[in-house]
Amino acid sequence: MTQDNAPRTLTTPALPLAAGDWELDSLHSAVNFTIRHLGIAKVRGRFSDVKAELYVGGTTDDVKVSAEIALASIDTGNPDRDAHTRSADLLDVERRPTMTFRSTRVSAQGEDWSMEGDLTIGDVTRPVTLAVEFGGVVDSPVDQRRHAGFEATGEIRRSDFGLDFGTGLLGDVVKVQLDMQFVEPVEPQGQGG
Repeated sequence: MTQDNAPRTLTTPALPLAAGDWELDSLHSAVNFTIRHLGIAKVRGRFSDVKAELYVGGTTDDVKVSAEIALASIDTGNPDRDAHTRSADLLDVERRPTMTFRSTRVSAQGEDWSMEGDLTIGDVTRPVTLAVEFGGVVDSPVDQRRHAGFEATGEIRRSDFGLDFGTGLLGDVVKVQLDMQFVEPVEPQGQGG
């Protein structure tokens, strides 16, 4: 069997990703969250409408990640609760339809990766830091393309974004977990004839 001669750019020795724009595999990606209810239990949910982009350059300084989440796509498994969460009491999706993230720095210390960026909800932007676990790269037998997997976790405070309805009922801290899979850029086709 011959070795794949396609060029691969290493952003660091621990992260072998080809340079270019990686496309989100939305069927195998999820944005999940957890929030405390009454301080004694957790409510879990997800957002189903997510767009994300990953650009890989020559070094980690060149890695850029951006994401846009439609807040109306919230799903906690309870339609009445979801409707209330979309209302002006909480997310107010009429006024704040999206939540966006733009990375400002990706760094590694040993096997521990982190991503700093700006999170915007409505007209409020705050810095956040996510811990990132690189799951690896594999050739998919389904589409014969290379896929890379990542898990990013972190916490945000509702009050930082003016979402302070239900203090005492709902916790201020929201734990987020992003399971993201990206597909390697298609290499340019040669000029044939």
